[in-house]
Amino acid sequence: MIYVVETGDTLMEIARRLGTSAARLRSDNGLLPRQALVPGQALVVLRPTASYTVQPGDSLYAIADQAGISVLELLQYNPVLAQGQPLFPGESLALGLEGNRFGPVTVTSYAYPFNSIPTLQRALPFLTDLSVFSYGFREDGSLIIPQDSALLVEAARFGVGAVLVLTAIEEDGSFSTQQASRLFQDQALQDQVLSALLDVMREKGYIGLDVDFEYIPRAEAAAFHAFLRNARDRLHREGFFLHVDLAPKSYAGQPGLLYEGHDYSVIGSIADSVLLMTYEWGYAFGPPMAVAPMPQVESVLRYALSVIPAQKVKLGVPNYGYDWTLPHRQGSRAVTIGNQEAVLLASQMGAEIHFDESAQAPFFHYIREGREHVVWFEDARSIASKLDLARRLSLAGWSYWNLLRPFPQNWAWVSENVLVRRRKPAAF
Repeated sequence: MIYVVETGDTLMEIARRLGTSAARLRSDNGLLPRQALVPGQALVVLRPTASYTVQPGDSLYAIADQAGISVLELLQYNPVLAQGQPLFPGESLALGLEGNRFGPVTVTSYAYPFNSIPTLQRALPFLTDLSVFSYGFREDGSLIIPQDSALLVEAARFGVGAVLVLTAIEEDGSFSTQQASRLFQDQALQDQVLSALLDVMREKGYIGLDVDFEYIPRAEAAAFHAFLRNARDRLHREGFFLHVDLAPKSYAGQPGLLYEGHDYSVIGSIADSVLLMTYEWGYAFGPPMAVAPMPQVESVLRYALSVIPAQKVKLGVPNYGYDWTLPHRQGSRAVTIGNQEAVLLASQMGAEIHFDESAQAPFFHYIREGREHVVWFEDARSIASKLDLARRLSLAGWSYWNLLRPFPQNWAWVSENVLVRRRKPAAF
């Protein structure tokens, strides 16, 4: 369940009233030991249906076996354990949770090679696939290969599928629309790049290809579609799938370079699955607003489902927010902030968190060095609203952008409410 903090609440009192412990509330919501609660703050409260008290010499394997559940399920019911935290005698572990889980659904997330391993581990029990961002390519057809070994090892350990992401990234980490254009126009380059990708996918155990090309001019849309068909056919011959990321359009003829090359109807017919990048309405250089306001998110989904089967569609979910200095001036840049970090900032600044019922997103104001700031971010309420929409529309699932910032509260909510589709058993 989700509890919204009221003025005067303490963690101990909330825990007593709701049948849990203060330690569990802190762990599941990513709170620091002395972090003060904030009026308006959302807390996920996980309530066990059965518990076990750790004894000296216990192991995860022995506890799970005795309870008749898998180690992965034990980690899902006690998410902090996924990060390798040792067991302590006297510690209480949940062996099941209250709540009606919906699914199974496909849950994925994007991760960088430099992702924090503990942050990754907290998420992996709740993922179907991990999308490794990102591979690129050179003009000679060779690949720009990220240091993906650690990500692949952790994904395999948790039984999570690894998906190779292809972008037009260059050696210096920048993105090149010209590089993407060369790929679409040059059949020989296409074949070289696809052959190199297939070699890597076979060698490293990737199960699919995620194509993420943005800012495609309308004039190159047909060439982009031809590339996707070529990639799909070659992938399918070897048992791999094709996934494509789509800019968040609300109607077919939506103008703008971000949207014009992404024809939902055509790409939806080619790809095995698509991601709707339903975020960045509130963005670094824009005016303050929710990153993924529900009316805009729902508008994109309604259009997408008019031309793409729901079982192919994944909802994009942001794992970040922004901190804007007010008054907002054109050209000024907001600071990216993690959702857990935002709540800590509100606590440090003595701010009160508000929830916008239309956007279905939390925000707060604070003063620093005489300047007013506003922060929009995500919490359990905004996540629940998005994922409930995905459930009601029978989507294939959703994907988080991205795993760089910890968001324990999200995984706690998922553990209580979602049955995640699995690729294979975990290798613990």
